[in-house]
Order: sequence, then structure tokens, then C-alpha cells
Amino acid sequence: MTHWLGVVCRDHVQRGTRLGIAQLGHGKRDGLARLAAGDWLVYYSPRTSLRDGAPLQAFTALGVVADDEIWQADEGTFHPWRRRITYLPDVVETPIRTLSLDLTAQPGWGTRLRRGLVRLTDEDFDRIRAAMQPQRVPA
Repeated sequence: MTHWLGVVCRDHVQRGTRLGIAQLGHGKRDGLARLAAGDWLVYYSPRTSLRDGAPLQAFTALGVVADDEIWQADEGTFHPWRRRITYLPDVVETPIRTLSLDLTAQPGWGTRLRRGLVRLTDEDFDRIRAAMQPQRVPA
């Protein structure tokens, strides 16, 4: 099992979570092919929307890759590649700067995220997941 960080604007993440799919790299297949069934995917959204969105810099969704199938969707003139993801419900959007992560420990960490898909250390994933799924107090 591997932990991945996908870099996608929040609007696109929200659409993907509603559809139960992942789409990376503006619909390219390469990033999705690196994922395997059972891997975890955390979305990091630098902005609220693709072109003119406000800066966000937060983790916005968390899920598990459901299977090994990659398929191409048909949206008229756009044919993005996708995968099924089982997203965790009720996660808390978490600003990246509120966490101490290996990922952000070095200067220029944002440049690394321009790849669109980055492997996370187990420790970073655990910290992100804990922040996005705070402990609930029983009523």
C-alpha cells in the first residue's frame, strides 16, 4: 500500500468526490497508472478553482483506490482518464501550513507539487489523515 498526494483545485476535487472518481494531471493517464488498488490518495488543493480561484493550500479529500481499472470518460471534446476511489466521508479540509510534514520541511516544497502526483511518506500520511479525521467525542 502506497500513499499519494494528488494536486488538484478544490472545485475539481469536489466534483470527483461526488462522482467517486479520481482524475489527475488534467485528465492524463500516467499519474493514475502509478496508483494500485488499496493505495491511499490525499488531494491537496493549491487554489479553489483552476484558473482564477483564490489561494487555498489545503488538503481537501482523502480516499482509497477501489480497483485497478483505469478508463477514459467521454465529455464531448474532453476525454479524461479516471479511476474509482472510495472517499472517506466528513473529512475536515486542512491547511497544509498547520501540519509539520516531511513534504514541506525543505524550502521550495511547492515546486515539487507541480508534478501533480507525489508519493507521501507513511508518517506524513498519518499526520494528514489524523488532521482530516479528528477524533469525535461520543454523545
